Amino acid sequence: MMDKSLIIAKLQSVTDPEIPVLTIDDLGILRDVEIDEDSVTVFITPTYNGCPAMDMISVHIKAALQELGINNVEVKLIMHPAWTTDWISDEGRKKLWDYGITPPQQGAAELSLDDFTDPVVPCPRCTSKNTKMVSRFGSTACKSLYQCNDCSEPFDYFKCH
Repeated sequence: MMDKSLIIAKLQSVTDPEIPVLTIDDLGILRDVEIDEDSVTVFITPTYNGCPAMDMISVHIKAALQELGINNVEVKLIMHPAWTTDWISDEGRKKLWDYGITPPQQGAAELSLDDFTDPVVPCPRCTSKNTKMVSRFGSTACKSLYQCNDCSEPFDYFKCH
């Protein structure tokens, strides 16, 4: 019989290929694990529909469980409920900040595209709030590119959704 807590502990070490300091647990995309005799099904929720990292995350999940001697692994995507940045753990937010990516800011999700008001996003290098959006899309579609007006450094902001 396979130990679910051991499997979950192993999965909690699987990292996101786009932001390698974050685990799938930090992101909140690891939703559940089911064990059926000699097979394991892992349920994950993508950060957005069509996220290209999901295929690599599935590969990393299977590789991690192979290290435990589990070879019959299926990874299933759960689309409902849709993932939200609220699922990022406090530890995940701290890891983003320390890595140089500003985590989602409280209240930013309420802004509409018609509002044309960008959220106040602090710089992860100098903490200044005197920043500006350079592009709605940063290094990945889930991030925006910002620049600090005080230290002049560019940085990614993990968008709320």
